[in-house]
Amino acid sequence: MIEIPNTLAPLLVQALRDAVTYNEKLLASDILSNRDDYEQYFVDLTQLFSQIKHDYKKIENEAGITLEELLRE
Repeated sequence: MIEIPNTLAPLLVQALRDAVTYNEKLLASDILSNRDDYEQYFVDLTQLFSQIKHDYKKIENEAGITLEELLRE
């Protein structure tokens, strides 16, 4: 289990949100030549993001910002 300080948890949530958004747009484009491998990477990335959001909900009071506030664009 990786442990990070609660003060860095919001940054992790935002970085993963941005990574999911970027990769979602990349998959929608015609740029990729190895789409199958990339689709599996995207599935793994979204699963990680889901787990981090779940874990973040447990510490959002200590982190000082709610998950909903972090996910607003």
